[in-house]
Amino acid sequence: MGNAYAVVDVETTGLSPGHHHRVIEVAVVHVDETGRRVDEWCTLVNPRRDLGAQHVHGITAAEARRAPDFAAIAPELAARLSGRVLVAHNLSFDLRFLQAEFARLGHELPASGVCTMELAGRYLGASSRSLAACCSVAGVPMGVAHSALHDARASAGLLVRCLDRVGDVEPVRLELPRTGAFAVQRTRAHGAEQHFLAKLVRLLPRVETPWGDEYLDVLDRALVDRHLSVDEQEELLDVAQALDLGLPQVMELHRGYLAALAEVAWEDGRLSADEEADLRLVASLLGVDVAEVLRPSVRLSLGDLVVFTGEMREPRDVWESRASSAGLTVKGGVTKRTALVIAADPDTMSGKADKARAYGIPVVSEDLFAGLLGELTGGAL
Repeated sequence: MGNAYAVVDVETTGLSPGHHHRVIEVAVVHVDETGRRVDEWCTLVNPRRDLGAQHVHGITAAEARRAPDFAAIAPELAARLSGRVLVAHNLSFDLRFLQAEFARLGHELPASGVCTMELAGRYLGASSRSLAACCSVAGVPMGVAHSALHDARASAGLLVRCLDRVGDVEPVRLELPRTGAFAVQRTRAHGAEQHFLAKLVRLLPRVETPWGDEYLDVLDRALVDRHLSVDEQEELLDVAQALDLGLPQVMELHRGYLAALAEVAWEDGRLSADEEADLRLVASLLGVDVAEVLRPSVRLSLGDLVVFTGEMREPRDVWESRASSAGLTVKGGVTKRTALVIAADPDTMSGKADKARAYGIPVVSEDLFAGLLGELTGGAL
């Protein structure tokens, strides 16, 4: 006989329960052994503290204030988990928060279950760890991001796609006296975030480092607003410690994270001013050298053809002279043999830049070009 599953998602006030962050919304979707979704339940939770990044999860203080606290919903939640295999997307994140909440009440939630982030990468060919990316590959409807019920439904969809690959897993054994607690739902929908980093993290590739995806998934959450507060930095340290990651492993993950962001940013053959600023910001937040990722994948060689467009900070003839002195060939027009186009503004809509993009030729700023010249000449210019 197969397993019955409880697919869970939590929204929280922060990244780490070790920093007194709490669950503010929890959803449970029941899936039977045949893959049929048979029940669902969701409630907001009053954390008895501030709500953290409200612009991300979209839960208002007015909504949370009228919700029950975790102690009140714990018996109902335990009943919905008990006897079923726990499932979540990045299980370690949701599990740590649920274990901490139950521990406050003197109860132990077993540390076992199924992670749909892992299943999607292993069996569905998902190259990115985000729930949205995994659902896109699997053809699972995503719903509204950062809504516990929508995310739990999406995770349930991923589980069903992989159900024949899931072996026997120990179900949850957790029973508390039921009290008939009421559930409180959101009063309004919360739209997905739209800024640059939020879009990029959906495209980031998976990593091979053990526990790397679990850490980077939490890092995605922390960087979604392009800000890393002191509290969030300490919470990330807590997550790293919980996953038994040392400083070398964390820095390796940070460097890979930044490189993956840069690869996506460079995908159209250019790096806009906004993209460059974001990469510099993320690098500074992660303590990583930004220099390498600000350069395109191409490297200049003696005799390469380069083209300039737009009004530079320094006169164009000065740049052309430097390029020629470095052994490059300066041309007035773009052809398929052009190695690089240097623009006063990488977002320029000039005919040269448009033609370069059509050919897949990088369009870079004069600052980046100066760095490439330095590499070519060994800093002699």
